[in-house]
Amino acid sequence: MRPALLPQSRVPESRDAPAFRWGIMGPGWIAERFTESVQAHTGQVITAVGSRSLSRSKAFAEAFNIPAAYGSYEELAAAADVDIVYVCTPHTVHHASAVLAIDAGKHVLIEKPLGLNAREAKDIAARAGAAGVFAAEAMWTFFLPKFDVIRQLLEAGTLGSITTVVAEYGEHFDPAHRIFC
Repeated sequence: MRPALLPQSRVPESRDAPAFRWGIMGPGWIAERFTESVQAHTGQVITAVGSRSLSRSKAFAEAFNIPAAYGSYEELAAAADVDIVYVCTPHTVHHASAVLAIDAGKHVLIEKPLGLNAREAKDIAARAGAAGVFAAEAMWTFFLPKFDVIRQLLEAGTLGSITTVVAEYGEHFDPAHRIFC
């Protein structure tokens, strides 16, 4: 049996979210995609970028019209005009980067993976809780409107008893992309 109408997504419009002042920690390819999306589709404000290389940070800031560029992650974490840090450093330093920002009293959104193992993830969660700041993994798909509609259908029992799910998720990468190296 097919429902007459699908439920409406309850995911709020991205432009309706309260604006925060964001700092980008690690100006790489993923940070570029994030910054493009934030600037095009939200009211959020990216106020600073930090890198281990001041020249990379400055180039990123110039490319995206970001007012402040720092030559270290420590400087970014200490910046008074940053409320939340988007951690997109190399995976091996996600934990250290997140802890640096949390210890500075900043909220953190950490690119996948949150940590290299359960111990790192639990440590980030415990530190954020103790500091009273928000910490999350940047699992954007969770917030897509279609997944809220699916959750509503499942919660209402509209689809009946689910016994098997077959799903695929794919993404196109150019053969020169770092994922193939």
